[in-house]
Formats: sequence, C-alpha cells, structure tokens
Amino acid sequence: MQKGRNPRSRFGRQPREAALIRVGSYEFRKKGISRYDLRDPYHLAIALTWPQFLATLIILYLSVNFIFGILFWAVPGSVANARPHSFADDLFFSVETLSTVGYGDMYPATLYGRIVAATEIACGLAFTAILTGLTFVRFSRPRAKFVFAPNPVVAMHNGKPALMVQIGNGRAGILADAAAKLNILLVETHADGKLFRRAQELRLERAHIPVFPLDWTLVHVLDEHSPMHGYDAARLIDADVRLFVAVEARDPTLATVVHDIRSYAPEDVRFGMRYAQVVTTADDGTPVADMALIGELEPDVGDRPEPGWTEREGGLE
Repeated sequence: MQKGRNPRSRFGRQPREAALIRVGSYEFRKKGISRYDLRDPYHLAIALTWPQFLATLIILYLSVNFIFGILFWAVPGSVANARPHSFADDLFFSVETLSTVGYGDMYPATLYGRIVAATEIACGLAFTAILTGLTFVRFSRPRAKFVFAPNPVVAMHNGKPALMVQIGNGRAGILADAAAKLNILLVETHADGKLFRRAQELRLERAHIPVFPLDWTLVHVLDEHSPMHGYDAARLIDADVRLFVAVEARDPTLATVVHDIRSYAPEDVRFGMRYAQVVTTADDGTPVADMALIGELEPDVGDRPEPGWTEREGGLE
C-alpha cells in the first residue's frame, strides 16, 4: 500500500465512526465497515428496528410526494382546478396520484402533467409493492422464545464440578431437534504483552435433544480436559471469561428453525449454587412446569466444598 494513502472500506468511503455490535449483553465495536450499506437495501430494511423502519417509510413517502409536488408546481396549469402557484394543491394532487386514488376534482391538464402523473403512478405501484413485501417479511420472521436463566451456575454434578446453564421452552407447544452450543471467549496475554482473544467450544454432556417440551439444563463438566479446569470465581473475573450460549430448534407450528444467542459476563456466574426444580407433579400425576422458575437458584448441597466458592458467594452479599 502506498504511503500517505488513506485506507478505505470496501464500501468506497471511510467510515466516520465504528459500528456498535451486540451479542446478547456483550458489546464490541467494529471499524472499517458501514452499518448502513445502501447497496444492500433489503438487508438494511430488515435490520432496522420497527420505529426506524416506520420513520424511514414516512420520510420516503413524504420525500417522493414533495418531489412530484414540485414538478407539478414548477409548470403552472399542468394540473386542472389547482389554484395558481398553490404548492399545497399540487402536493395533495401528488398524494392522490401516488396512491392511485384520483378523486377527480384535479387531473392532469397538459402533456407535461400527464407525463409526470404517469411517472408518479408507476412509482406509487412500485412503492406499494415493496412496502407490502418488506412488511410481510418483517412480520413473518420466525422468532425464538427460549427462556434463558439469568445466571449460569457452577455446582457439583456426579461428584465433579460442572458449569450449567438452564434453558426453558417459552412456547406453548413443543420444539423438536433442539441443539445447543456453549462457547467461551478467553483473553490471554502473550509473552510480548499483547492481548489475544480466543473462542473455544465447551463439550456438553448432552448437546442435542430430539424433543424440547419444558426445560433443558446444559452441563459442562470442569474436568482436566476442560479449558476452564481449575477456574474459581476470582480467576474467571480476572480473565474476563465470557460465555455464549447458542440454541436452535425446529418449531413444528412454523415449520422452520428458530434460534437465539445469549451471552454472560464473568460476574454472572454463580459458584456453589444450583437451579431450583422447575417441574413438579400435580395430584393426577401430570407434570407441571413453571417457566417463571427458570433460573431460580438455591444453595448447592455437594459432597465436598470447592475452593473459591464460598468466597465468591460472600463477596456478592
């Protein structure tokens, strides 16, 4: 690269500010990209929030009518029954033409007016078709309804410490072919003092279940093969270890796959705690799951204490 040459992004311009990216509660910034790429309007329209989407539509609608209103107003007499030099009349005629309503009291009176009106009608048809398609896509996007526990826990499991994350099915029906991945983001310091971020997947005892009707607890045993082996609360916070849970499942009602991602900060992990029982049994023997209890904690009653667990709990009080 030549000296003195300003690096430019692949979008043809130098971004003025970094884009803020969120993965759950974890935030980071990316430079050298543009959040709003006008060369990909479909992705841009889908990625906008509903308030942003509606505001953009209103601005576009008013802008188109304003432009065609000026075109009618620039040539007096092009619209019959419009008051001379009245921009309001030409603007409202533009609104009627764009929507193809045409009340009849005003109409194109010259060849110029007919050409502008015909052009605006074509724009109105395209605008309506695009608006209808984008609105349908935004409404029809499948959304996951997983209920994640607010806090992961480290408790005893079959005589060994284990990292656990509880997930609930927030839908009224069942989900099928559910799969989960638990990843950690480690920040390591090399010998030269540079920081290095490394993502690693944690092995789960059960990473897939064929039917997901109620709740599911992900379990990763902190044995000698685990990258988190020997971690206590203090080390977890010092290393700024972030947890990322990705879950996907097939929703039979929607006939599609839904997915969601949840991130946890190191301060969210509770040592020496376990999840309370979510599923109880009614008098008639029917299992009853209370999704409001997802993430409820109670002290872990293990067969042996783990170093750093009591210190962790004491530091939270």
